[in-house]
Amino acid sequence: MSKLNHIDKTNIPNHIAIIMDGNGRWAKKQGMMRAFGHENGTKSVKTTIETAARLGVKHLTLYAFSTENWNRPKLEVDTLMSLLFKSLKKELSTLNQNNLKLNVIGQVDQLPKSVKEELQNVIELTKNNTQMTITLALSYGSRNELINMVQNISSKVKNNIILESDIDESIINQHLYTHDMPDVDLLIRTSGEQRISNFLLWQIAYAELYFTDVLWPDFSEEHLYDAILSYQGRERRFGKTSEQIK
Repeated sequence: MSKLNHIDKTNIPNHIAIIMDGNGRWAKKQGMMRAFGHENGTKSVKTTIETAARLGVKHLTLYAFSTENWNRPKLEVDTLMSLLFKSLKKELSTLNQNNLKLNVIGQVDQLPKSVKEELQNVIELTKNNTQMTITLALSYGSRNELINMVQNISSKVKNNIILESDIDESIINQHLYTHDMPDVDLLIRTSGEQRISNFLLWQIAYAELYFTDVLWPDFSEEHLYDAILSYQGRERRFGKTSEQIK
């Protein structure tokens, strides 16, 4: 019996974020170059998107390329950018057929021109889709996002657009890359590493964290079910006591 039968359809995380880790180690285990792992990782991306949409997840955010990843060998970076470009072109029709919207967060201006243009094209052509929003974190770093937020708010205070006394969580949210997204409910990281790696530091304040030893290219729909079942077995208190939320 599939684990799907045990999932409570009334308690699906609204926003799942995933740190897709382990492509390089997966390739090394096969005796192959890291690029082979990234190529196979795209299959897990497709499976995860399809499964999440089918379950009724409304927001899926994928950590595809961090600001620190620019420091990797040029061949690997070029491979990742090429894979991203090909995937965007290939999956556009699938996104529209399944009513899926594409979004992006990060320092997009740092991406190659061809990738940036294809991203903008797919975002424009899927902007009216409503089933689920897929957000790619590309050239993304949470600390950069927070610095950018502070600079923007400071400028508005200086120009009397915002009063210093008005700054609250709502104002901060409005100036983040994720301003039109809800907070993360469930954060998943694959490959056995147990750290956040500069990903959505503000947005995961009350997220449930799920770590699995599975390397990303091996991550299947059953593994996503495991993560959701773990989430559903937890008590989300948001600072309150168990008695208060019952």
